[in-house]
This record gives sequence, structure tokens and C-alpha cells, in this order.
Amino acid sequence: MVVMMKLLQDVVINILLMLPVKSLMRLKCLSKSCYTLVQSSTFVNLHLNRPTTFKDGLILFKRSIKQDDDLHKTILSFLSGDDENHLSPINPDLDVPCMTSNYSNDFDQFIGPCHGIIALMDNLTTVLFNPSTRNYRLLPPSPFNIPPPFSYAIECVGFGFDNIANDYKVIRILDVYLEDNGYPQDFGKKIEVYDVDIDFWRELDHADQNFPTIYWLPSSQMFYQGSCHWIGISIEDALVILSFDLSTETFHTAKTPDSCYFMNGPSYGLAVLNDTFTLICYPRTERAKDTNEFTYIWLRKDYSGCDSWINKYTIKGLPIQSPLAIYRECLLLFQCSNGFLMSCNLRSNEVSEYNLHGSPISLRVIIYKESLTLIPRGYGSSTQIETF
Repeated sequence: MVVMMKLLQDVVINILLMLPVKSLMRLKCLSKSCYTLVQSSTFVNLHLNRPTTFKDGLILFKRSIKQDDDLHKTILSFLSGDDENHLSPINPDLDVPCMTSNYSNDFDQFIGPCHGIIALMDNLTTVLFNPSTRNYRLLPPSPFNIPPPFSYAIECVGFGFDNIANDYKVIRILDVYLEDNGYPQDFGKKIEVYDVDIDFWRELDHADQNFPTIYWLPSSQMFYQGSCHWIGISIEDALVILSFDLSTETFHTAKTPDSCYFMNGPSYGLAVLNDTFTLICYPRTERAKDTNEFTYIWLRKDYSGCDSWINKYTIKGLPIQSPLAIYRECLLLFQCSNGFLMSCNLRSNEVSEYNLHGSPISLRVIIYKESLTLIPRGYGSSTQIETF
């Protein structure tokens, strides 16, 4: 009898794992036992790690829209593609009120998904968000200050999951400088880490001060295999990949393809293609309309070993303002100079423009799969989980 009950429970769980998150959220309202099952960490982890294909991937599309009062509003769209790669909405658009500003959100970062959670980040605000459940948490700002006469600029931000500590982390790298006769004199780096589960900001005091200058573009950072990654320029002006291991909290650098360079060179972005670390090399904005310019897609063959790269695709004449993501292993999504979302099929070279647009350079894309992942509440006073 016990064996039969266990078998029946396993069958029910396997059926539930095939349901969309919206149905599972409704199921929680049916009974206390349904709520307990769907909310349990065991079921959440089973759902997160269930077998999926690239066709299960959905698109979270972020853009900034200028309003009449000169405010720029952040909007999230939820999209899905059909067999012809036509994109259509699967849910109504969402406004993100805590990301509304007087600026055009050019340098917002959109990072993830990390175990089902996405981070929306700007210079002041970090929002953790599960696009499937619509739950979000606004993180507290860093409490640290730079004493005068020094000032600072945020060089880069990152977000990811530490598998050893079983916790999400946010990282900020600050460039500290001293004003000298009106000119900033570089003084050093400052690294801040936020542990999401315990709601605590701290400073790292063991960071090497000689790591590269961060190359700040919308697509120049990415979380991949336990580390935050950024494109950087070394002190020798070489283009490198800077990474920060969230478990060991150490920095590492890796070489880029020999043909990649910084001075008077093209622009660069990071993506994932076929689960492989990918570098996108594309013409600078002023050259984007030149049909003789090329875009190169490079795959890093052995992520944990030597710095070896393969040129997977070469595409001619793409009007890329910034690359955004690679969808379904073949569709390069990018923003063009007029603020519209476009795509290029890497296999057929077919280029499409979608009726989706925002302020120039404000577009961001994340490819995600549905999950029930809970956002950690932490232990502090500013840990309320809300729903859009």
C-alpha cells in the first residue's frame, strides 16, 4: 500500500512538472496540500531542473520609453517565438516603477537567469525578479561611502549564484579617483559584494588592483558557470575577459581571439550559443551601416582550460547597435541604431525587424525558461517580496 501511494505521488509530480507555471500558481489555491507541494523546495528544484529543449526558451525584453514629463519608464515584455521565429507576446507588458528615472537607462544591466532569477541593475537600484511568478525584491543600496576628497564611478556590476554557499550574490566594482586640477586621477579599485540570503553588503580587501579596465557596453557582461564575466582592456591595451568566481571570490583573466583588439577596433559583446561561452565581434556604431563590415561569432572551445576560440559564424553587413542575445541556438537578437529590435538567422543570414522598440541603446534581452524559484527573503528589514 505504501509503495502504491509513493508510486501514485511520483506520477502526480511528473504530471505537474509538465504544467506551465501559471497553472501551478493556480493549483496552489486549490488546497493546503497543493500549496505545500508546489511551494516545497523539492518540487521547485525538480521543476527548475526538469528536461527542456531550446524550444522551451522564452524572451524577456526590456526597453526604456521616454514619457512626456522627461521621465524614462522601464517596460518588460514577455515574448515567445514560433517555428518561423516570429515573436509574439505571451503576457501583458509590465512597468517597473522602481527603475523609472530622468535618464535614458542606456547603461542598465540585465543579468541572468541564475537558477530562475534575473537581476535588473542600474547605478543605484538592483531588482531581483522571477519573470514566471512575477515576484520581485528591491535590494538595499550599498551603505559604503568614499570619503572626500575622493570620488568614484561604478565601473561594472554583476549578479550570479554561488553553488557552494547556495546563495545569490551581487558585485560592484568601483573606480576610485581624485580630482586634480579638474582631471580625475585614478586611485584604485573598490569591490563590494552583497549576499542576498543574509541581506548584507561587504567590501573585499584582497582584490588585485591590477585587473583590467572594464569595457562598458550593454552586452559586455554575463554570468556563466559560476562566474561573472566582463570584457576588459588590460594595461597592455589587450582585449581580455575578466571573470569573478562567486564561490572563491577571486578574479581571473582570459585571452580573446588573436584577431580581437581594442584600439580603433570593433565593438564586442558576450552571449551563450549551444551552452558555450560566446564572444560577438561587431562593427562600431559609426560603421554599422557599411555593408562591407563583418560580424564574427566566436565560441570558446574549452572554458576551463586553454584560451582557444573557434570562429563559428561570419555575417556581412548587419546594422548592429548592440547585440542582445542568441535565441533558439540560431537567432541573433540585436538593437539597431533607430531603437528597434532586429534579428539575424545565423544559419540562413535572414534579417528581420520587429515592431518592438525603445529609446536608443536601452534595449535588453534575456532568454529564460519558466521556473518556480523563490527569491530569498534575507534577514534584514528591507527584504519584502512583492509581485508586479
